[in-house]
Amino acid sequence: MAKKGNRVQVILECTEHKDSGKAGTSRYITTKNKKNTPDRMEIKKFNPILKKMTVHKEIK
Repeated sequence: MAKKGNRVQVILECTEHKDSGKAGTSRYITTKNKKNTPDRMEIKKFNPILKKMTVHKEIK
């Protein structure tokens, strides 16, 4: 049976990677409490392809 609660799994994708022209994507999977943060998340995470910290936004 599935867990009950407000935590949902979200995918974060790099915003700068598409403009760079390099192959691949930088994505992270994390969880958030949809009751406390109903809007989309934006977090600075490390992009291993670009080798620097970039802003990752929630998709879907």
